[in-house]
Amino acid sequence: MKKFILIRHGLTAGNKEGRYIGRTDEPLCPDAFGKLLETREMLADVRSIAAIYASPYRRCTETAAFLFPSRKIRIVRDLRECDFGNFEGKSAAELADNPYYEKWVSDNCMTPIPGGEDVSAFRKRCCSAFAGIAAQLPDGETAAVVTHGGSIMAILEKLARPKKEFCEYHIGNGGVFFCDDDGSCLNVTGGF
Repeated sequence: MKKFILIRHGLTAGNKEGRYIGRTDEPLCPDAFGKLLETREMLADVRSIAAIYASPYRRCTETAAFLFPSRKIRIVRDLRECDFGNFEGKSAAELADNPYYEKWVSDNCMTPIPGGEDVSAFRKRCCSAFAGIAAQLPDGETAAVVTHGGSIMAILEKLARPKKEFCEYHIGNGGVFFCDDDGSCLNVTGGF
């Protein structure tokens, strides 16, 4: 059995302001490190993490470096967050009168994002990236994956049991899902 620790990156300025931050390559903000210190202390009890993977965006690589100092971080390009196109950098309040945004939200965020990434393609990309990580990991080993909230939700919606909707796997900045792979699905065994 393989084990995975899915970790959402620490807090950024855009996260604090409730903005859609996909392709924007923000660093962590100073407020991120209190929560990440809690996460690092909790992860210290996890024995033998064989490999650490991260999205290429700064908020993920900085989180991984803070949580796992002196460890090699393997960058996986397709763990990137969704490109929010015309919604990028804006908050829900700023988009409230935008008919494209209203349509997107009313359709559970599944319709095309104007100027952005196809949501179905985003979800497939994330699941494919995770499958590549799982294929590389030897049986009996544990991998940590530092990525984005949307990427984690896409992976767990497709692969996790118990089966839940996309948004039900939302996790806060610096949050963690522990999963094990029995060969057919990810069993979510706990969260933080």
